[in-house]
Amino acid sequence: MIRSLSILSLTFGLILTAHADVWKWVDANGKTHFVDTMKAIYTWVDENGKRHYADTPGHEDAVGVQLVWHSGGTLDEVESPDGDDAGDDYAYPGETAEERAEREAADAYYCKRATEIFESYLNAPRLYRSNDAGEREYLSEKDAAATIAETKARMDELCR
Repeated sequence: MIRSLSILSLTFGLILTAHADVWKWVDANGKTHFVDTMKAIYTWVDENGKRHYADTPGHEDAVGVQLVWHSGGTLDEVESPDGDDAGDDYAYPGETAEERAEREAADAYYCKRATEIFESYLNAPRLYRSNDAGEREYLSEKDAAATIAETKARMDELCR
């Protein structure tokens, strides 16, 4: 009886580990990577300008990368037949080719628009906001720098 319970629990454990969640992250070069664990991944740039990735923070400037849930399943299911990462041919589970094309077109539009806004902020002599009366209120250098940084972060997010 104990032996059959052990075999049953072992079999159940194997079934649970065989079908797990897959997470993705994007490196500094825009390449998508897939992992089947939520273990932290850290990145930093060394004194020579080389970027490093590790599962432990190996440098005082190391920051964690953002893991985003990709799908349920295994790493084998997200790899393409030629063994490359599916990031080069990415589609959401159940997404048709037409839906993917629409999503990619929208992503490209928002990236382009965010880039245009960011570049216009960089090229503007001074940044301002319009108040309720429609008058310009010029931003301080500190507020302008913060606005440009926020816009850059948003552009980077949309242009992955």
